[in-house]
Amino acid sequence: MSNSLSQHLVTAQDKIRCDAAAKRIIGNREILAWILRGCVPEFKDCTIHDIAYQYIEKEPEIGVTAVEPDLSDRFRGEQIAGMNTEDKTMTEGTVYYDIRFSAMAPEPDGREIKLIINIEAQNDDTPGYPLIKRALYYCARMLSAQNGTEFVPPHYEDIKKVYSIWVCTNPSHQPRQAISQYGLRESLLLGQAGVARQDYDLLSVVFLYLSDTFNARSGEMIDLLNTTFSSDIAVEEKKNILQNCYGITMSRELEGEVSLMCNISEGYLRQGLEKGLAQGLNEGRAQGRAEGRAEGRAEGRAEGRAEGRAEGRAEGRAEGRAEGRAEGIIETTLGAIRSVTETLHVSVEQAMGVLKIPESEREKYRTLLAQE
Repeated sequence: MSNSLSQHLVTAQDKIRCDAAAKRIIGNREILAWILRGCVPEFKDCTIHDIAYQYIEKEPEIGVTAVEPDLSDRFRGEQIAGMNTEDKTMTEGTVYYDIRFSAMAPEPDGREIKLIINIEAQNDDTPGYPLIKRALYYCARMLSAQNGTEFVPPHYEDIKKVYSIWVCTNPSHQPRQAISQYGLRESLLLGQAGVARQDYDLLSVVFLYLSDTFNARSGEMIDLLNTTFSSDIAVEEKKNILQNCYGITMSRELEGEVSLMCNISEGYLRQGLEKGLAQGLNEGRAQGRAEGRAEGRAEGRAEGRAEGRAEGRAEGRAEGRAEGRAEGIIETTLGAIRSVTETLHVSVEQAMGVLKIPESEREKYRTLLAQE
């Protein structure tokens, strides 16, 4: 097997392991509780402990079980408990959910209402189609999948509200450190007719756009997620922040998942940095040599005519090398920035931070990159 193919296979396997670790981290009850309190209005006045250990039903399922509403299990009631992460029909293929579970939300009158919740960890928020449409499709499937489990027609009053929450860990075009919500709203076009909100407010999509600049100890839900998925925080510091600032119980399993995700992420960063530096240095050296030779020859000829060919060549070569080295350094740095942004899918600012380029020089590289 070629080294290139072998490396691609290792990288692909690492990505699968990292994605799986991310899903299991988000699927932790206490982290789920923070997400629910920050994104689901029904839980805004609840404690993290109550949400995690009283209102979330059973253990959240993470990509393991199947629902087959077109098959013989359609009316089997035990499908409800724990919920399912795969929604499958005979004709539409299979849809996989990262995390899917049910939770009982308290009502002011003392009753509890059941909610069905899906959470997705999304690294790419521009996959080639509007991500909101996929999220709405997930909601529609979670509504239709309740037929035969949560309700049987004509008892549509038993349909449960569904949430699809998308954690965008590396947003490219959306503002970072932001939360947006989409749902059904009533618009009265004429007169005062209307229906009770609980009868139409049956789906909600929430997008969380994380950031790489944040206050890890702010106590805010989105900064908890920023901390969890940050590649700039060492694993031990990350564990300490999660436990001491957000009250997350660092079980052996959760510690292992956090360590795995951090180690793989650091590996990607290191590989990308090394690749970017190597590529940038090679390109810079080649261009610097070529320009140095050209300038050295040109200046050597001009000065050689006036002061003698021997002296002119010497001075031309010296100046050529000096200018070549200076331009080579610039091209080397530009190549490294390009490689880091392409390899790690980060912004130019983040790449310059990774390469530790001094603030006094960053405007020069911004200008050069903008002119390309």
